[in-house]
Amino acid sequence: MAEAIVSFVLQRVGDFTTQEAKFLSGVSHQVEVSQTELQLMQRFLKDADARQGEDARVQIWVAKIRDAAYDLEDVIETYGLKVASKKKRGMKNVLKRFACIFKERVDLGKIGAEIENITVKISTLRMSLQSYNIVRETREIGGASSLQSFERQQQLRRTYSHVIERDVVGIEDNVKEIVTHLVKEESCLRVVSIWGMGGAGKTTLAKQIYHHKEVRCHFNSFAWVCISQQYQVRDVWEGILIKLISATKEQREEIAKMRDYEIAKKLFRVQQGKRCLVILDDIWSIETFNSLKAAFPLTCEETQSRILLTTRNEAVALHADRNGFLHQPQALNEIKSWELFEKIALSGRVDKDSGVYIKMKELGMEMLRHCAGLPLAITVLAGVLARKNTVNEWITVHANVYVYIRRGIGPEEEYAGASWVLALSYDDLPYHLKPCLLYLGHFPEDFEIPVKRLTQLWMAEGLVSLTQGQGLGEAMEDIAYHCLSELMIRCVVQVGETGSIGTIKTCRIHDLVRDLCLSKAEEENFLQVVNSSQRNEAISPFSSSMVTKAAPLGKVRRLAIYLNENADTLVPSRYEKDDHLRSLLYFGLKEWRRQCKRLILTMFKDFKLLRVLKVEGMNREAELPSEIGNMVHLRFLSLRGSNIKRIPASLGNLICLQTLDLRVEDSWLFIPNVIWKMKHIRHLYLPFFHRLRLSGKLKISTLHNLQTLYPVSSSNCDLNDLTGLTNLRKLSITLSSPLENLEEILKSTGNTLNHIRSLFVYTDLAVTGSTEQVTQIVSSCRHIYKLKLEGPTAELPRELLCFPNLTKLTLRRFFLKDDQMGIIEKLPNLTTLRLEQNTFKEDAKILVFSRGGFPHLQFLSLFHMSEVKEWRVEEGAMPSLRRLSIKYCNGLMTIVDGLRYLTTLRELSIEGMSSTFQSKLKAGGADFHKIQHVTSLVFG
Repeated sequence: MAEAIVSFVLQRVGDFTTQEAKFLSGVSHQVEVSQTELQLMQRFLKDADARQGEDARVQIWVAKIRDAAYDLEDVIETYGLKVASKKKRGMKNVLKRFACIFKERVDLGKIGAEIENITVKISTLRMSLQSYNIVRETREIGGASSLQSFERQQQLRRTYSHVIERDVVGIEDNVKEIVTHLVKEESCLRVVSIWGMGGAGKTTLAKQIYHHKEVRCHFNSFAWVCISQQYQVRDVWEGILIKLISATKEQREEIAKMRDYEIAKKLFRVQQGKRCLVILDDIWSIETFNSLKAAFPLTCEETQSRILLTTRNEAVALHADRNGFLHQPQALNEIKSWELFEKIALSGRVDKDSGVYIKMKELGMEMLRHCAGLPLAITVLAGVLARKNTVNEWITVHANVYVYIRRGIGPEEEYAGASWVLALSYDDLPYHLKPCLLYLGHFPEDFEIPVKRLTQLWMAEGLVSLTQGQGLGEAMEDIAYHCLSELMIRCVVQVGETGSIGTIKTCRIHDLVRDLCLSKAEEENFLQVVNSSQRNEAISPFSSSMVTKAAPLGKVRRLAIYLNENADTLVPSRYEKDDHLRSLLYFGLKEWRRQCKRLILTMFKDFKLLRVLKVEGMNREAELPSEIGNMVHLRFLSLRGSNIKRIPASLGNLICLQTLDLRVEDSWLFIPNVIWKMKHIRHLYLPFFHRLRLSGKLKISTLHNLQTLYPVSSSNCDLNDLTGLTNLRKLSITLSSPLENLEEILKSTGNTLNHIRSLFVYTDLAVTGSTEQVTQIVSSCRHIYKLKLEGPTAELPRELLCFPNLTKLTLRRFFLKDDQMGIIEKLPNLTTLRLEQNTFKEDAKILVFSRGGFPHLQFLSLFHMSEVKEWRVEEGAMPSLRRLSIKYCNGLMTIVDGLRYLTTLRELSIEGMSSTFQSKLKAGGADFHKIQHVTSLVFG
């Protein structure tokens, strides 16, 4: 991945020198020479990256190149920021000014020498690689080990239609569904696609379909071809044609003499004239499909031939035929996982009534948790255990389960490990996506990763930039979201929770993909994970045993630290003086019980090059030291949920900050009035209540890049400052005092409010005239997608009915009149509605959803609605509802009868309701008939 690192450094240095050229004028020549040297180096890096695992010398060279590139970026940026800050401060007298000029000249010579030294180092490394002739050896000679490794990988990837897995479990319904689409006479489908991550069982499913009795009776001719990444179009066409016509020796010779277009034409005609089924197994890219499709009658209405393809890339599946059928194999559930596991691992060898079987099942179920329903992982693990006959041998595998899943029992045997299958997906990623994927290794197992937070971290680390937008005028957040979407399309990242407008709110990765990320991150020295439960040393992520890792090649740049109550320090001694650290993310601080007022100082004293610092959930009271002002490279700082009372004025030195999250545990946070200096800030999260060190109101008018402001208070901020914040997309306003000139403010900020997409208005109970003021604010934000209103208001703005984009509405402690439900249920595009804690007045005992109301609502949540004693849903209401959540609505004694009309309802979640209420909903209960069509019923 050195190629990616050098490319990012070139990009960032280029961006910095363009934006801050005036601050680098004295060293511009040295910077230019260093950039040229890095550009020359790029030519060798792709080949060097590929050979790291085969040659220790290359691995050392790559590590040194990576460090040199990082060092260059650090030196240039540090100097530029120093000069910029000095020139902005100015001088009070001539003597101080002369002293500063002399000091700058000394610094100039020093910085120039540092850049030259790094450039010489890069140049020497490049010449070493050139003299080693790495490009020629890799491309022309190939190095026997490299060539053999590639050929072996290709051989392992090749699939054959006649090799049918004997151990198949849990895909019967999938087979039936796809077969139905293939053999349906009236179907206009030409292509059926099976897509999913490596090891999900795509090829196994395709084979079951290929040999299915109904399929064999329906089609006349069959062809199976595995598309390798080094395929030749002509070879693929020839192979399919020969199989479809069962070519004789003479026909084969005739085909060999044909030109490419003649083969394509003949193959096309054969499929028109017969019922053919062609399996294209393992297509990686749209380009591959496009290069082959000329030989297939995809748009011909007369053909009854079909194509079944498998791919790891959703974009390929969608592109193959817009009218085609897409199928994604789901992870096996616990029952099916055990059924497959037992079939291979035990296969009747142990008596099910014996104590040995019970112990083995207990161990097996624990180990299966690490497979997370992935068929490949299950079969690999079961294949290993099939050769282990005693409980003690199973215990040994249990202690190192990840090692066995990754390695299997040898690459040439039936149960080869899972690592090489998953690594193919990583190797296929474009260089700019590889570090984005590896970054996910920071997060613990089974962690639901907030997408917004992830994209902010990527931006802060420089893993995405505006140059990736290809001149489309996209914001960095959009580019980062596209990168994540591409990783999901390639099935290496999984979708978690989705929002009301289809955006992805959380994501996650399979445990084995995380394992791959940590393995690659270790190889590349991209990331170090420190687990405090294991003696504060970096532990191998591939084993549960106490194996201390060898010292990494190169400098440690990123740390993820997992803390628990036994940790004796925030930063392990091994890393305390690591002044090259760029990223420090903490997990588990809530469990940490030590006093940290003093310990937190070390974090800010030594790590002056940090770009990312996440210190969230620290329960113990701590002070943020003034030394934080020295961390001028910080782009991301989050103290969310930590017990911090006071913010020092030196925070204003952090002029590079993009994300600042001060939603601390104690909402009465003492904040100095310095945030206006952070002119690069894009996302600002403040506590609901805060006190200012200086008199006056919080200044924000200079924050022209701001996209998120959460919240701005009418008592602590002049809302007129919103006027220039034209990039603002998410706004939270707290009305803690009446606004006499609100109408004038809204007129002056009209241009800004028109761009708001998410609005939250909180009204204090003491504010008089709140209904009118809330109405005025909401009515000024006509393009919002999300609206949350909290506080006594009584009436909703009728203008909401004309809001074209409003899809999500949350009302809390609103004390609405009864007639206001008539406005809510007529909102034309509403898909998500949350009614929480006194949404209606206390005398509003009946909640009625009328016929035709909420035409597009998909998710409804009722939370702490104690004022509601009866709920009615008329037939024809909520015709699109899919998910319903009822929590702590103690006034409801029974489920609403109208749920039986909601045939689209798939998920019902009940929490905090009486045992009587819940028992009525269970099979045989008095209300079960109302919800028996619901697929998922969950009791909390």
